[in-house]
Amino acid sequence: MRNLCQGLIVVMAAAFSTAVMGSQSLSPTLVIPDSAGDACVEPVDVIRRQHSRFLFEQRDATVHQGIRDGNYSLIGCVECHATRDSNGYPVPVNAAGQFCESCHMFTGVSMDCFDCHATTPDSPP
Repeated sequence: MRNLCQGLIVVMAAAFSTAVMGSQSLSPTLVIPDSAGDACVEPVDVIRRQHSRFLFEQRDATVHQGIRDGNYSLIGCVECHATRDSNGYPVPVNAAGQFCESCHMFTGVSMDCFDCHATTPDSPP
């Protein structure tokens, strides 16, 4: 009887979530905007696996040695991966549905870089 009740609760919860959510999926989707470019500082398979390591190493070089440029600077990532709205203004890379935000949601990894760092490039529209 207990298993039947548990099963009934699961079915009712699924039906309720479908009614509330409609056809929306609960799983995140990966969004790769056209402006993401056709080349990166590393091959795509390398950057997908190791970009956090590159950013951490760049962070350490910046903090400990004052090196603020290089292939793996966060500014370079934002310059390339930020999309622009219809008026030409940059959309923050951590805004819903944007490149960085969608990858981190898709993989279930928190992104705290932009608690301190700029989410848009400095370049004007």
